[in-house]
Amino acid sequence: MTSKNLMSLTALLLFLSLSIQGYSQRNSEHTISGTVIDNDLEVPLEYATISIVNTNDPSDINGGVTDVDGKFSIEVAEGTYNILIEFISYEPKRFNNRKIDSDLDLGTIQLGISSSNLDEVVVRAETTQVDVRLDKKIYNIGKDLTTAGGTVSDALNNVPSVTVDIDGGISLRGNENVRILINGKPSAMAGFGDTNVLNQLPADAIERVEVITSPSARYDAEGTAGILNIILRQKETLGFNGSLSLNAGTPENAGISANVNYRTEKFNLFTTTGFRYFDAPGGGFFDTRYNENSGVEFDRIVEDRDMDRLNRNFNTNVGMEYFLTEKSSITGSVFYRYGEDEDLTTNVTDNYINSTQVLGTTREEKQTENDDSWQFSLNYINNFDDKGHKLTADFQFETDKETQFTTIGEKEDYNIENRELQLIGEDINTTEDQKEYLIQADYVRPFGEDSQFEAGYRGNFENEITDYRLFQENPETGNLELNENLTNVFDYTENVNALYTQYGSKFGQFSFLLGLRLENTQLKGEIDSELTEAELEEVFGFPIDTDFDNNYLGLFPTVNFIYELAEEENITIGYNRRINRPRGWFINPFPSRSSNNNVFQGNPNLEPAYSNAFDLGYLKRWEKLTLTSSVYYQHETESFERIEENIEGTNVIRTIPVNLANNKRTGAELGLLYNPARWLRLNGSFNFFKFETEGEFNGKDYGAENTSWFARFSSKVTLPAKIDWQTNAFYRGASEGIQGRREGLLSIDLALSKDIFNENATLSVNVRDLLDSRKRESYTSTDTYDRYSEFQWRQGQNFTVSLIYRFNQQKRDQERRRNGGNGDMDEGDFEG
Repeated sequence: MTSKNLMSLTALLLFLSLSIQGYSQRNSEHTISGTVIDNDLEVPLEYATISIVNTNDPSDINGGVTDVDGKFSIEVAEGTYNILIEFISYEPKRFNNRKIDSDLDLGTIQLGISSSNLDEVVVRAETTQVDVRLDKKIYNIGKDLTTAGGTVSDALNNVPSVTVDIDGGISLRGNENVRILINGKPSAMAGFGDTNVLNQLPADAIERVEVITSPSARYDAEGTAGILNIILRQKETLGFNGSLSLNAGTPENAGISANVNYRTEKFNLFTTTGFRYFDAPGGGFFDTRYNENSGVEFDRIVEDRDMDRLNRNFNTNVGMEYFLTEKSSITGSVFYRYGEDEDLTTNVTDNYINSTQVLGTTREEKQTENDDSWQFSLNYINNFDDKGHKLTADFQFETDKETQFTTIGEKEDYNIENRELQLIGEDINTTEDQKEYLIQADYVRPFGEDSQFEAGYRGNFENEITDYRLFQENPETGNLELNENLTNVFDYTENVNALYTQYGSKFGQFSFLLGLRLENTQLKGEIDSELTEAELEEVFGFPIDTDFDNNYLGLFPTVNFIYELAEEENITIGYNRRINRPRGWFINPFPSRSSNNNVFQGNPNLEPAYSNAFDLGYLKRWEKLTLTSSVYYQHETESFERIEENIEGTNVIRTIPVNLANNKRTGAELGLLYNPARWLRLNGSFNFFKFETEGEFNGKDYGAENTSWFARFSSKVTLPAKIDWQTNAFYRGASEGIQGRREGLLSIDLALSKDIFNENATLSVNVRDLLDSRKRESYTSTDTYDRYSEFQWRQGQNFTVSLIYRFNQQKRDQERRRNGGNGDMDEGDFEG
């Protein structure tokens, strides 16, 4: 689309919006408006009730409820009225005998909680864990007892539609291509696309998670599965307040984190700081049997792998929001993360010929890793009025330096046939330097009470340089010498410029949000190696472009509808187009070296994949039961798939990502939240999906069709002495892939929690993976070999004791803030 066409579309949307506004104004009488907030937390109160009674005719009653921002606007005829503002468990506020002969703005109305109804507030908070918007579902997960002392990854694994595999990979509805945002933006806190970093951030930092399966045009088009937007806690109470969390457990783990806030009328200082130490033992088992026509030396290889990972990491986020005026502010923050890891991987290999063990080796890989990440952020917001007309601007700079030092040694355990064997020691030095800039501006303009126009720009500019140096032992001298053929520098750049516009409106029970995003993607890479392109093709088995510069221009429309069947019942329909860009480690062709027989190799020839997705959802709330459901369909072209193949004439099995032709995914999900009594809460979800894959690689057809499912169940019971007991269970069904089968997986977590010190502190005890069953079992079958593999990222039960102490705040304040109040940290969110 040309810039002229884009301007024409924007002008058309503005014209439609102004027409709607003009129509509304011509048919209005006098308007009574205002904003209702909690006077302690200073957060909006959604669904507060406004009653307007004519003093001359008590039967003449008008009214309404507040929206997500606590705002209301009600039209009445000229006259004198009594106005009553109410919210459950709060003291009501009255404005009696108000003469209305022109528009009346009551301003900000503060309601205080009723001291006789504190328990009711907690009960209400328990029942509002899911909220459905035009383009997302919002889950409040901060009260999940099983994640106390855990990480962000642990917390995400309890969110419906989301699964976190044993490697830390995150999937949405069974699709791994999900975009992770922090407070609506890409962030170093999410690890430059490496979701393993989320294992280093405490779960206590999360306030809620937004599951965005039909993203509006405001969001990046990246992520064919959708977006997970992690909203971090942010205190808004005046004065000095916060919380301190301590935890310890087995296998060895200990941590401390603090969330502190100091707020005045003019500024707000905040920090979240934590340190975590943990040992994460894991392991794997691989049994590969080669066919007679494979032409390899050994017909069976068994690998037994043990991993001992010791991790120490520190992270802190410090910032200040300064209120320039009553309607504008600027926020600056600095995030720093330091990680120090020591890993030892021991791989015991037995080689067979005709079912007889003939050769055994033990390979040890010792790796130390240091990781320094910085993020500097500036945010400016200017509210032109109290009706949502605003401008926001963001600048963000992130830098990360990761250094790895690896020593590999191998020894012979037995050699029955006295085979000639060269066991060569290796040292690997890897340095990764990453830098990313974000520039963003968003403009939001409401029209009337029920329409809103948005437009904005976002630029993401990312560069990653990987310097890989391999030193190998010279068998004659015993000295380590640089292997110039495999030593390389990979310089990779990803630049994305995007413009978007969207318009939303509400007509009675019907709301819609239409958007269009224009994105230009530049993927640029240069491989500095002693090998020529022809030599690289000979080594890796396919052509490699060592200096590429690819540009992709795309339009990404989004359409979202919501129809309110009743006050607590609605239907949503969504469509969006998305992109999946290949990331750095998927592109770097130089293979991993953690095993002699199993290697992963990137593919610099990967191109972006595109998807079109449709979603139909239904929500129904009863007094004690909430039901959410949806059916969806996604068609992805040039989809990424990992292909395993035997390198000809060797026992080496290589895994490589490639673009296949098409991937079609159809599914349905159902969620239930049931509160039959104040002492019992039940939560369950079920997701079923079917996918079809088409395409070929190296002349082989990899078409496949498969169905799978996963389900989770959670129960929370309040025992005598006000002890809370929570059980979480998750099961992922077996599935067929393009080259084999993955077995089902069961995981169960338990937790107990008790408030102490006059409810200023909470003591929790939990055990994750109670049955030690969270392991991946799979079978792979190809023309040349069959393999059974078993992998467990973290072996054994994980037992943790956690203590959270809150100062200058009450538990109920946290629950009210977490569940009842402020809506979206994404600027310009339109609500239907």
